[in-house]
Amino acid sequence: MKLGVIDVGGGVRGSYGAGVFDFCMDRGIDFDYGIGVSAGSANFVSYMAGQRGRNYRFYTEYTFRPQYMGLGNFIRTRNFIGLDYIYTDLSASWGEDPLDFDLVLKSGKEFWVVATNAETGEPIYFDGCKEMSQDDYGAIKGSCCVPVVNQPYMVNGIPCYDGGISDPVPLKKAFEDGCDHVVLVLTRPRDDYRTAKKDIRMARFMRKYPKSRERMATRSLVYNEGLDLAKELEAEGKVTIIAPADISGMKTLTKDRDAIARLYSDGYEDAKVLEEFI
Repeated sequence: MKLGVIDVGGGVRGSYGAGVFDFCMDRGIDFDYGIGVSAGSANFVSYMAGQRGRNYRFYTEYTFRPQYMGLGNFIRTRNFIGLDYIYTDLSASWGEDPLDFDLVLKSGKEFWVVATNAETGEPIYFDGCKEMSQDDYGAIKGSCCVPVVNQPYMVNGIPCYDGGISDPVPLKKAFEDGCDHVVLVLTRPRDDYRTAKKDIRMARFMRKYPKSRERMATRSLVYNEGLDLAKELEAEGKVTIIAPADISGMKTLTKDRDAIARLYSDGYEDAKVLEEFI
C-alpha cells in the first residue's frame, strides 16, 4: 500500500503537524509520499531527514526573533516574514539549525510542495527532491509566502504565493499520484469551515496580481470543498484525518509560545491513532 500524508500548514499553527511528525519518528511510522502546503512542507522535509524536534525549535524559539517575522522586517523589505532568514540563514548547511538535505534524498520518499503562481492564480506542485538541493529551499519559501504581508517569492522565475490559496487540501493530487491511503493533517478542528470575510478583505490588497486576488477571495470555498471531500473519503476508509480539537483562537501569525507548545503536544497525542491504523 502506498501511504501518503498531507500537512496543510497554517503558519504557527503548523506546530500541530510538527507534533504529529515527531510522534511518527518516535514510533517508526513511515510514509511513502508527502505533500506540504506552506509550513506543512517544512514539517515534512524535517521528517524526511529524521531530524526529530527540529520543527519544534522553529515554532517555539526562532519564531520570536525579529528576523523571523515582525514589523521591522516589513518596514525594511516589505516582507513581514523573513523567508530567507528561516530557510537560508537558519536552515542552510552553515546555519544555526541546518536541514540535512542529503538524508532527505536518501529517505526515498516522494515529496511535493504546493505553491501558487501569483500571476495565474494556479497551483504549482514542486517536486521537492528535484526542485530543491542542499541550501536551496526556494520551493518551500514560495509555498510559505503569505500574500499582503509578503511580496511574492521568485522560484525559477515565477512569482509565488502560499500554496493554501490555490490548493489548500491537495487530496486529489495525492490520489492521482497513486496513494492508496492518505493521512490528512489539519491545523483547524475538523468541523471548522472557513468563512470568506477575511479572505475577501485580504484580496482587496492584491491589486498587482488579479488572478491571485480572485483565488484569495474564493479560498474559503476551495478549502471547505476539500474538507468535505476528506470526510467522504474518510467514510470510505481512504483517508485518516488528524485535527486539533481546539486551537484557542490561534491565527496564522499569532505569537503565543504557550499556545504553540500546546498545539505541538496535541498533535503528538492525536497522532497515536496512527498506531492502530498502521
